Amino acid sequence: MVKFKSHQKLPTDWNEREILRDKGQFWTPGWVAQAMVSYVTENTDLVFDPATGRGAFFEGLLTLNKENIAFFGIDIDPEVLADKIYNKEKCFVENRDFIKNPPNRKFRAIVANPPYIRHHRIDEQTKMLLKKIALSITGHSIDGRAGYHVYFLIQALNLLAQGGKLAFIVPSDTCEGKFAKNLWNWISEKFCIECVVTFDESATPFPNVDTNAIILMIKNSEPQKVLHWIKVKKAYTDDLLQFVSSNFELNDFDSLEVNTRQLKEGLATGLSRPVQNHNGFKYHLSDFAKVMRGIATGSNEFFFLTAQQVKDLNIPSEFLKRAVGRTKDAAKSSLTIDDIEELDKESRPTFLLSINGQDSYPQSITDYLKTGEEMGLPERSLIQQRKPWYKMEQRKVPPLLFAYLGRRNIRFIKNDAAALPLTGFLCVYPIYDDHEYIDNLWKALNHPDTLENLILVGKSYGSGAIKVEPGSLVKLPIPEHIVLQFQLKRPFKNADGQLELFREPASKYEISKGKATSKK
Repeated sequence: MVKFKSHQKLPTDWNEREILRDKGQFWTPGWVAQAMVSYVTENTDLVFDPATGRGAFFEGLLTLNKENIAFFGIDIDPEVLADKIYNKEKCFVENRDFIKNPPNRKFRAIVANPPYIRHHRIDEQTKMLLKKIALSITGHSIDGRAGYHVYFLIQALNLLAQGGKLAFIVPSDTCEGKFAKNLWNWISEKFCIECVVTFDESATPFPNVDTNAIILMIKNSEPQKVLHWIKVKKAYTDDLLQFVSSNFELNDFDSLEVNTRQLKEGLATGLSRPVQNHNGFKYHLSDFAKVMRGIATGSNEFFFLTAQQVKDLNIPSEFLKRAVGRTKDAAKSSLTIDDIEELDKESRPTFLLSINGQDSYPQSITDYLKTGEEMGLPERSLIQQRKPWYKMEQRKVPPLLFAYLGRRNIRFIKNDAAALPLTGFLCVYPIYDDHEYIDNLWKALNHPDTLENLILVGKSYGSGAIKVEPGSLVKLPIPEHIVLQFQLKRPFKNADGQLELFREPASKYEISKGKATSKK
């Protein structure tokens, strides 16, 4: 087995890590870089890397003894280009911005680990430019929540010569985000997706980084209906290299799970996720509840207040509602009034300013609204859509909450405090409001067999985190034996088309070890 260098050591200092996140610089380990280089160098005399960094792919080229192949790399950071690794023959590097100033030519081999910069770290002017570039290349509008790496991929594919190959290692949200549908419609119509490589958490190329990586191997040729879908189960082996070098023919590797996958199914599921057959589930959350996102204030620092701020500002109680903002403030399986009062003692915000456009207000409210105007709040993109600007979104108090992004085992929280959730949560509204039904649904959703299905509908991040959007959470499959165990009911239409209540008779089934079996 080939020995590989250790992973990139990330800074422990928070400020240094923030700088790293702003730049999106996470270096590719050798065992991954070599496999990617092996894919693109089948029939070329030049490899192009649009985000060359510390030279992981150039080093991979040298390690694979492909000295006859030249290397051309560019990077926006002049510091990394000063690395001594680039002082070699047939190596050419330039300090330039790949997005704003791409090379004026096509390449048969492109390999990259683009900067992982999330959309909220991109300023609005740059974001508008990125969207304009993407539209001009793909003909599709790309949602503004796409990270910088998405535009790198689009720009690189635009420079891929006919018959050429591209290998990109990117976050899994490239296949799962709000922007993904338009992006992958374009890619699947224009290119051949040959292979997608995913990683077990234990085999991640970027340990301690809050993202899951995938490798996309794409050829500029006629699109095909099937692709190779790989899961790497062990890091620091050369199995991935051997598999790619064999043109995806060898598959007897202990560290790899090798699958052939239908492209249509992969696009529908999300190429970063394993094959999923939702049709095999009889019940989904949508049968038993509705889901909405929490309240978006547009400015938590202004609208979401601590008890001390409420007192100091003299805000009357009729303009306040109890609320919870962050998942760490609801760390248990239920949220109670006592929990809210404990947050008050810790000076955490628990009061939502709720003003709904009355004709007149107490002086304290008028003064505080003037403060908001001085802060420029009416001009903020979300707030300026409101009439008046301070009118807060309305939500019924949800009986159940779902942590939007979390790593905890308990995902669903019983809202005994009757608190309104902000956007750190999703609101879950059971179709029946009796306490027994709500309690049963809560237990059913927190059953390990149900929670296991979150991976089917959520976006996965590093360290076991899962993010689920409202439109995806309603698709959460609930195993039939869980529905029966907790005697969940749902409306259905009878033969006459009239809605009735459905409840499986418990007597038909025996419950054994959490699963229902028929007495037939």
